[in-house]
Amino acid sequence: MAGFRQRVAGPVEIAMVAHPSVTLLVDLSEGGGVVRDAGGRRERGSFAAGLLPGRVRTGGRGGECLQIRLSPVAAAAVLGASAELTGGVVALDEVWGRDAGQLEERLRTASSWDERFAVAADVLGRRAGGRPVEPEVAHAWRRTVTARGRVRVEGLAEEVGWSRKRLWSRFRVQLGVTPKKAARLVRFDHAAHLLAAGHAAASVAARSGYADQSHLHREVMAMTGATPAAVAAAPWLAIDDVAWPAAPRT
Repeated sequence: MAGFRQRVAGPVEIAMVAHPSVTLLVDLSEGGGVVRDAGGRRERGSFAAGLLPGRVRTGGRGGECLQIRLSPVAAAAVLGASAELTGGVVALDEVWGRDAGQLEERLRTASSWDERFAVAADVLGRRAGGRPVEPEVAHAWRRTVTARGRVRVEGLAEEVGWSRKRLWSRFRVQLGVTPKKAARLVRFDHAAHLLAAGHAAASVAARSGYADQSHLHREVMAMTGATPAAVAAAPWLAIDDVAWPAAPRT
């Protein structure tokens, strides 16, 4: 989880960059509120974005919001709709009903960000009784993430004792993407953060397992509609090391 407060007076708009998680953005503002633009539709309020949500822009005028990232394995338990969210962006109350509004009110009345994080963690924990993901699928997802997308479906199937066809089918049904698409997304995420850290595109291509710089360029364009240079300067990535530090800190 990460909390955000807009300090500038005017409206702000930021392009979201695809991430290997289901993202919840909870609107805590009393005024302007969070505005999202997905597929040419501008809507206001808290929302959930699944894996590979397409080109999404978010922003607003003033206010605060809480962003929660859930692995698709956790999202299946907490939301009960991990696979159904893939490729889409929907209002949070569409997946949580009136619980979404109650969560917003509890978070707004909290006296500190630490209290907000505790409230959100409590709500997530209480809701973690949805459809479980099979252990084999969860293992395949974790291996894909730890290997930064550089895995083969055949190898994952051997690890869990399933056929390639069965793993492909169960993975897609329960997480909403095929193992190959999951690997592409995780590999892209690793490359995008290397670009944001200032590494040259050729170096990023080699370190991330792309055939060459042209291959990296095509993948970045396919995922974001932007060039590697534009992704490197994306504000959504620039704040990641601050909002989501690799090591826990106070």
